[in-house]
Amino acid sequence: MLLAQDALPRFELTSLIYDFTPVKFSHDGAVVTPSFLSMRNLPADMAKVWCEDGFYQIDPVQQLAFRSHLPFAWSYRSDGKTPLNRILAPAHKPVVDYVHDMRITCGVTVPVHMPDGECAVVTGVRQDADDDFEATIGGNVATFALFAHVLHEKIYPLFDEEALRARPISLTPRERECVAYAAQGLSAKEISKRLERAVPTVVMHLNAAARKLSATNRAQLIARAAHYRLIGTS
Repeated sequence: MLLAQDALPRFELTSLIYDFTPVKFSHDGAVVTPSFLSMRNLPADMAKVWCEDGFYQIDPVQQLAFRSHLPFAWSYRSDGKTPLNRILAPAHKPVVDYVHDMRITCGVTVPVHMPDGECAVVTGVRQDADDDFEATIGGNVATFALFAHVLHEKIYPLFDEEALRARPISLTPRERECVAYAAQGLSAKEISKRLERAVPTVVMHLNAAARKLSATNRAQLIARAAHYRLIGTS
């Protein structure tokens, strides 16, 4: 990231954010806080505010990135005409106030969606952007997008298991095993035979998994476990 920061001036940007999450949304549609985050040349408290104070869940740039496959320029200015300006709502006000206070109202974001549902988001910010930011940044979006994909390819192999396997909801290995068999259509009795465990033990694990996933029936349990990619992963 330090070397990547040195490349920012060629894109007329000043600051850099890279984040990664194995699962983009919770089962109720909320943005999931990334399992890995790195920021360069941004306010010292920004990582804490976003990760610990809930700003990721109301960050409109992140919301837009998770639903877009194209890079996009953005501006929080009231007269902005970027894709971001079309989705700003009262719920975003804490984020809007923060970026205005810190003078980081303009930037470019590149979502990097992976086949298994993982997503990295690379964002370049221009601090104290001039009034003509939207008019002038267009020529740099394509090259910054290429830079973002190369950056991701360099960072991704360095992730440890904690970053790659992180989930907002976790199941024990035995709970995951029971849910995986349930997803194959096996009954609790059939699962007990596969695992050589008593039926009440299997039921206990399935019920524990259902509570963690706020599932009210077997179908919902399997659907939510699949949503969080808890089936078929170690």
